[in-house]
Amino acid sequence: MAPRAGRPEPRGPLLPGLLLVAAALSQPAAPCPFQCYCFGSPKLLLRCASGAELRQPPRDVPPDARNLTIVGANLTVLRAAAFAGGDADGEEAAAGGVRLPMLTALRLTHNNIEVVEDGAFDGLPSLAALDLSHNPLRALGAGAFRGLPALRSLQLNHALARGGPALLAALDAALAPLDELRLLGLAGNALSHLPPAALHRPRLEQLDAHLNALTGLSPDDLRALERDGGLPAPRLLLADNPLRCGCAARPLLAWLRNATERVPDARRLRCASPRPLHDRPFLELDETRLRCAGRDAEGRGEEVELTGPELEASYVFFGLVLALIGLIFLMVLYLNRRGIQRWMRNLREACRDQMEGYHYRYEQDTDPRRVPAPVAPAGSRATSPSSGL
Repeated sequence: MAPRAGRPEPRGPLLPGLLLVAAALSQPAAPCPFQCYCFGSPKLLLRCASGAELRQPPRDVPPDARNLTIVGANLTVLRAAAFAGGDADGEEAAAGGVRLPMLTALRLTHNNIEVVEDGAFDGLPSLAALDLSHNPLRALGAGAFRGLPALRSLQLNHALARGGPALLAALDAALAPLDELRLLGLAGNALSHLPPAALHRPRLEQLDAHLNALTGLSPDDLRALERDGGLPAPRLLLADNPLRCGCAARPLLAWLRNATERVPDARRLRCASPRPLHDRPFLELDETRLRCAGRDAEGRGEEVELTGPELEASYVFFGLVLALIGLIFLMVLYLNRRGIQRWMRNLREACRDQMEGYHYRYEQDTDPRRVPAPVAPAGSRATSPSSGL
């Protein structure tokens, strides 16, 4: 049937498309979770800061959320699949369940988290940045990060100091599957050595290890920082560590001088021991002056022996100080010579008077004329010349 003249022919696909758009626009936006704040929209930023009232991650986070921040809560324990439907009693979500498929950044700082169980972040396949800083972690599952194939940034600053060696061993195992990791923050954790797994991440670009208890890096650590196959070597932050500037630090010193650009804070490195080198800039040291007392010549020692101008200057300064003290003493004696002489005369006369007193009392005690008469026994009759008896 031909269309009527003057009336446009209706287009079939246009009307259904407009209806779909109108339906999509008319749908209400996903509500913001209880005790949380949404900025812009749930797709942009969702912040939950409810103090000690929030004891588990919120369950009603919109599935299209991109950034989730929880600060100042009391989470304590992150169970398996804590952000994908796992309940507070440890029951995991259904197999393959993904609750937040678009979440890319998760910040959980200052939440009193002590335990992170295996699979705590399962169900977050797009997560690229995770921040667990400033939490008193005591236990970390070896598979805590197993469900994060896209993780590129992991921040654990000020979070590992209370866990001890067991926590560091668990961290080493937990970092093993993170092949896409680019940034790793381990600052302020009192680490005496770096986790080997952290040094062997193939795509690692920066490792923040400042403000720890590192006394140096071993040759094995330095070799692990090198990359083969054209991959860029990672940057390393080492400031505010108590470096021990003995002969064991020679490999680190040589490595820093050849790769200063890889340690942006290299100029801030200073020696903490031994005492003669305390607070000396590490890069200004001379390798030939770092000697090991009582150790072998391969650099396995701790003590440093100073030689050269520094040692000579210290002896010269000490001699000058002693000479100045002696000169001051002689000057004081010379200025007070009259008073010293008078004091010596007075002392001598006092001693002479004392000795004369002792001598006089001794002579008086030994004089036989001063011996007392014997006393008559009791009951005897006294006689006199006039008694006639």
